[in-house]
Amino acid sequence: MEQLAWQKSTFSGEDADCVEIAADGELIHIRESDDPATAITTTKAKLSAWLQGAKAGEFDHLIG
Repeated sequence: MEQLAWQKSTFSGEDADCVEIAADGELIHIRESDDPATAITTTKAKLSAWLQGAKAGEFDHLIG
């Protein structure tokens, strides 16, 4: 994996471990900030579908 520009949510705070995300063409990479060597990869289309579901509340039961 080449050098990626990792980004985290501003809701995570400065020192908090969090999920980070980076784009590489049509691929999206996701990792935990406290385990940066391990990442999963998906496509922009699949992530977009998941985010639409999250915004609609489909996964709220996992955190509530």
